Amino acid sequence: MTAAGIARLAGVGRAAVSNWRRRHPDFPRPVGGTGTSPAFALAEVEEWLRRHGKLAEVPLRERVWQHLAGHPAGPVTALLHAGWALLLIHDRPTLWLDVSDGPDERLAALLPEKLKEAAATRPGPAPGPAPALTPPTAPRLLPSVPLLRGAAELAAELGARQTFEFLLGRHLDANPRQYTLTPGGLAGLMAGLAASAGPPRTVLDPACGTGALLRAVPHRPDQELYAQDTSADLTALTALRLALHTRGAVHARAGDTLRADAHPAVRADAVLCHPPFNERDWGHDELAYDPRWEYGLPARTESELAWAQHALARLTDGGTAVLLMPPAAASRRSGRRIRADLLRRGALRAVIALPAGAAPPYSIPLHVWVLRRPGPVPAVPEVLLADTARFAGEGRGGPDWPGVRETVLDAWRDFDRAGHLAPRPGIARSVPVLELLDDDVDLAPARHLPSAAPADDAGRLDAVRDRLTETLRLAVGLTPPPAAPPETPQTDPPPAEAAARPAPLARRTATTVGELARAGALLMRTGGHGGPARLPVLTDHDVLAGTGPSGTLPESDDEPVLTEPGDIVVPVLGGGAVTRVVDEAAAGAVLGRNLVLLRPDPASLDAWFVAGFLRGTANHRRASSYASTATRLDVRRLRLPRLPLDEQRRYGARFRALDEFERTLRHAGRLGDQLVRGLYDGLTDGTVTPD
Repeated sequence: MTAAGIARLAGVGRAAVSNWRRRHPDFPRPVGGTGTSPAFALAEVEEWLRRHGKLAEVPLRERVWQHLAGHPAGPVTALLHAGWALLLIHDRPTLWLDVSDGPDERLAALLPEKLKEAAATRPGPAPGPAPALTPPTAPRLLPSVPLLRGAAELAAELGARQTFEFLLGRHLDANPRQYTLTPGGLAGLMAGLAASAGPPRTVLDPACGTGALLRAVPHRPDQELYAQDTSADLTALTALRLALHTRGAVHARAGDTLRADAHPAVRADAVLCHPPFNERDWGHDELAYDPRWEYGLPARTESELAWAQHALARLTDGGTAVLLMPPAAASRRSGRRIRADLLRRGALRAVIALPAGAAPPYSIPLHVWVLRRPGPVPAVPEVLLADTARFAGEGRGGPDWPGVRETVLDAWRDFDRAGHLAPRPGIARSVPVLELLDDDVDLAPARHLPSAAPADDAGRLDAVRDRLTETLRLAVGLTPPPAAPPETPQTDPPPAEAAARPAPLARRTATTVGELARAGALLMRTGGHGGPARLPVLTDHDVLAGTGPSGTLPESDDEPVLTEPGDIVVPVLGGGAVTRVVDEAAAGAVLGRNLVLLRPDPASLDAWFVAGFLRGTANHRRASSYASTATRLDVRRLRLPRLPLDEQRRYGARFRALDEFERTLRHAGRLGDQLVRGLYDGLTDGTVTPD
């Protein structure tokens, strides 16, 4: 495990771990890693922390995760081994009890045969290339036995399926740049479009990644799920993930889908796909005469149109394909002939523009294409175009997925049933195909949707202006009074008066957050890496921007840290001197990553006093450490003066007034931006007149 893992175990910052290594000669020696990022043995670290009173017990989840993260063959191999064991526990728990009763060598020797025996009870794999899932051999399993035993223990608490989701989520979260993920909200939307008429029996994902799209499909007992990905590791992870979530047949193969399709005979009821974007080396030259290009050979720069035609080729007549596409695919001139043929022959049924932040790359509003393989008599005079930009979320919290899902699915069902959708201003309309078949064949929804009613826009801007006026009036009333320096007596006061007067703040004794935590005056918790679904997450961006909880964390059964009124939340990255006292609006949210929560005992500490002094610039400078690209705050080193509770409350009242003034100014700034943008838009699109 690394120093970061040790810090998580002990609930401290990485600077504290560095101090322990310098100050304690008996601190465990590195057993691997590099000079700048050493690795330590989990058992030695655990024993040292417990011996020095810094840890009572390593949480089971953290112990299992550290076994996985520090596996000698790498975390992906460890995750696959754990997945196999969890699949056995899920399907045949008695077999697991039999092989795990004994020494590690016995477990490693017997487990491969038991895995094959359990796999034989599931629906058989499809014919073709070697399946993605091949049980590991005994020599490869032996180093994983401590991990497997820990995973089994964790499965007894959470269940096998939830344990695998927790480990997979932690791995993906720890390596965000290695994978292109499909967020859960987007996967649910795409699966909902494909299954609008009911759960499909046969579903294919030709670029499965970690299996998020196939996992989101409504399942049925006789369902068959087909998956392929160029990465053998991802294909195996997908197969294990799906096997834990469904009793249907799972057929997963590794390979380059466009060059070497592993499922050429499949005719699926639904195809879901999040293909790689902007690929130049997708096989343009060697696939020039491929029969899949019914609508034209895609240009070298149009790999996404190759994926769209591959999806259509693998559908049964009337089957539905839902693909995530870059917005350029709807308007690039190099693809206009293929787009035109897709429209003429009734294959392209809908183009839906998502809000920015829906999926990587988060700065671009991606599109979802809905395609349907035409029957013998194709006749589709209209195409559905929808734009959900209004559901974009503030900051990094992502869009309003419930709003996006309800709006899109409602429009799609009405259009799919009737073949026509009356205009919904600013949201959706069905467009005659002939209207789109011009020189550009531009399918960007925003270019074809009617604007919102002018009266609605004008009324909305009036409401924003009224709110801004009222907010500015409040800000004037909250402006702090002129700052007054402390009184400096010209002569020494009488001894009795001097004894009664409190000492200047600069000469008061100070304490640190770490000392207060050890004394029990406040509770200190760090943000997690996962949590239950549907709970709002307070992120570091929310704290910095002063907004409500807007984030998401990978779904897991980790015990979340929930905020309560009066808690103090401190971001530890970025170098800004910012704190936030949790109010009723933010209470009950999950504490996000890179945040530390302080819960003061109201009998000894005033929350606003603590929050105010923690914001001092000099205080932050003393408690911060600096790397080449980031600044990290060690919250335990932040200092507070020792003051009586009444004096704390006097300072706390002033800090609270400053916080209210700051929030009012921030709100006024947002309203001002909204009003200015609305007036620019209104004047340029004709919904507002110069008068």
